[in-house]
Amino acid sequence: MPYKEREIEKKYYSIGEVAEMFKVATSLIRYWEGEFDIIKPKKDKKGNRRFTKEDIEKIGLIFHLVKEKGYTLQGAQEIIKKDQYEISDKAGMVNRLKEIRSFLIEIRNNLHAENSG
Repeated sequence: MPYKEREIEKKYYSIGEVAEMFKVATSLIRYWEGEFDIIKPKKDKKGNRRFTKEDIEKIGLIFHLVKEKGYTLQGAQEIIKKDQYEISDKAGMVNRLKEIRSFLIEIRNNLHAENSG
């Protein structure tokens, strides 16, 4: 197996990078920031938002509830207040399963390519 360099993990992400991760507009991230008090990005001297991995996980939780599960903002807020940790664990598990699925599909595609070539 070829040597694979360890990826450098960033500490802070711009709002554009976060929006790209979820394939949403930056305005939606800003809107959610105002609606959900669990999102508290740091701001630099220029006022640019800097999101941590924790912030991104929380945005992922909101994204999961609102965009994937179809909750209203108020419904998502109530769920987060009640069961934030349980929901976060479930959302994390779903994301991990999606990663595993992608990995398995990649392996399958590589096997098909080797067998047909």
